[in-house]
Amino acid sequence: MSTPTAFRQRVCEAVADERVVRAVHLATWHKMEARAESMRQLRDPEAIRELAAQIKQHTLENLPHYLEQFVAQVERSGGCVHFAADADTARRIICDIAAAHGTKLAVKAKSMTSEEIHLNDALEAAGVRTVETDLGEFIVQIDHDRPSHIVTPIIHKDRQQIARALVRETGCEYTEDAEELTAIARRYLRDIFRRCDLGITGVNFGVAESGTLCICTNEGNGRMSSTRPRVHVALMGIEKLVPRLRDLPVFLKLLARSSTGQPLTVYTTLVTGPKRVDDPDGPEELHVVLLDNGRSELLTGEFAEVLRCIRCGACLNACPVYRNIGGHAYGSVYPGPIGSLVTPLLQGLDEHAELPRASSLCGACQVVCPVKIDIPGLLVRLRVRTRRSQPLLKRAAIRLWKWMMKSPTRYAWVQWCLSRLLPDCRDGWSRGGPGPLGAWTHCRDLPIPPKQSFRKLWRERLSDER
Repeated sequence: MSTPTAFRQRVCEAVADERVVRAVHLATWHKMEARAESMRQLRDPEAIRELAAQIKQHTLENLPHYLEQFVAQVERSGGCVHFAADADTARRIICDIAAAHGTKLAVKAKSMTSEEIHLNDALEAAGVRTVETDLGEFIVQIDHDRPSHIVTPIIHKDRQQIARALVRETGCEYTEDAEELTAIARRYLRDIFRRCDLGITGVNFGVAESGTLCICTNEGNGRMSSTRPRVHVALMGIEKLVPRLRDLPVFLKLLARSSTGQPLTVYTTLVTGPKRVDDPDGPEELHVVLLDNGRSELLTGEFAEVLRCIRCGACLNACPVYRNIGGHAYGSVYPGPIGSLVTPLLQGLDEHAELPRASSLCGACQVVCPVKIDIPGLLVRLRVRTRRSQPLLKRAAIRLWKWMMKSPTRYAWVQWCLSRLLPDCRDGWSRGGPGPLGAWTHCRDLPIPPKQSFRKLWRERLSDER
């Protein structure tokens, strides 16, 4: 369980780590610039975003129908479908599949849904060694760390940390050359792929009309994890469906562009059923685990549009709060603006009441969201639901602010006081100040109020004109 005190502690630690802040700033700014350039290559990106939002919303509003269609098509193609109402059920299903095949070694492609249910811990407890094969996730795993970004798990790490982790795990010679580090990890993982029994992947999109799984990765590990082992388990949130194959290109045009600025992920893999007689490779069995874990409860409520999310990470890259505190401060598998919605809604608002307030409400997240989720508006609604959980002093301060803003006279008086209380750092911005002002300006930009207010200047102008 997270608490406001624990959250503040994590934030303070994150802000104090200049290396992480610098790394996250650099990476997110680069991603945002790449996204802007890539989106300009589309003929009408706003129309595509609007179409993507409409398709996802339509799918959510008719989800029972599309789930039935998807299940029927997967089974017709030779796959097996399992429904998991919660994380415990999903873990048990996958562990049972592993046990039924005598699995000792499993490979795993990057999957936020598996992080959500803490699948690796369950498999390890069941005696199945589970190896992350995405390079970033692999580094996180061997470094006993956690991902800090939805798309780039080691956005918070530098080459020195990566090199030290690989030396510890593989016994290789220390190097900071990126190509050499990648080659070391590749050689190590190739042997894992050669010996594995079970492959586990996430699913970016499931196509209802054909039962096809779409897996988008930038490394060959996703394709290796779904074809090399005898058994392939695909873990998929029930919201990942799209109705038709012809809908899929709409999202493929947006997913990589929104995330990294690429026109398309390097590997876009479509899986329809297990290996057939004349197929050169592929798994002998395909198991699709459909995870609910609180999603169905959101479908009919005011927060249903959260389920449109395609996990591109664009909102994290655009968010000024995420840039300054990184992903670990959120204390959740899903960080950033979308995590501030998804985590409380799926895991409990009381346990994560502080997350909806981890936002400046600047709206940058909504501007870049490929499926146009109104993230700021939804965050405000969650804040309303949790206002009684806020400290009494904070609630009193908000009421005082509301009372002050309702009167021009009171507003002018407070403005006059601020212009004399705030320290002037001679660059037009205030830093520090008495009491709560010091805490406020520690992490926020606050301009110095002018000595002469606009209201006073306006009155003087009207007086001169008369």
